Amino acid sequence: MKRTRTSKGWMREHVNDPYVLLAQKEGYRSRAAYKLMELDERDHLLVAGMAVVDLGAAPGGWTQVLAKRIGKTGTLIAFDILPMDAVHGATVIQGDFREDAALDQLSTALAGKPLDLVVSDMAPNISGIGVADQARSMHLAELALEFSIQHLKPGGNFLVKIFQGDGFDDFVRDARAVFLQVHVRKPKASRDRSTEVYLIGKGMRNSAQ
Repeated sequence: MKRTRTSKGWMREHVNDPYVLLAQKEGYRSRAAYKLMELDERDHLLVAGMAVVDLGAAPGGWTQVLAKRIGKTGTLIAFDILPMDAVHGATVIQGDFREDAALDQLSTALAGKPLDLVVSDMAPNISGIGVADQARSMHLAELALEFSIQHLKPGGNFLVKIFQGDGFDDFVRDARAVFLQVHVRKPKASRDRSTEVYLIGKGMRNSAQ
């Protein structure tokens, strides 16, 4: 009974959420699009013509924003293990970004262009067991950071969703070892009760790779 009430409460909140309504009105696939817009407007992450990888991209809300802001001269690769509808201006790769087959597709899509930015809005399927969910979310963030270290050009930037809790401070410390600047932001579109924040790493150090 409690789970049913909670589910009903979440659905009521979701359908009345102003960012959900705005996303429906403006044609974005998720309310998360507004988080990325706010982060970009504050930290100036996106520039026309840059090369960007979007990890865990489905359903594509961030991919839509990225495609618009880097423009026709940009290169955008969206990864997800789940199927995702095409986004104009993006190459969508269904696969695990740790596996060789997906990385071969990434290399082909980049065509030798250096990678300027990696973004990740990945989150695990929530089990309701706090310790386990936190561990899984931090693992995804660590995978995104590892991918960035391996593929970003020196001076490149990184944006990743993380959750405050166990492992948070260690992750921020690890990011500071890789990037010249590290900032933690909570966009207005993030729900107040959520421990979700976004870490921005700017200027990957030459020695990181």
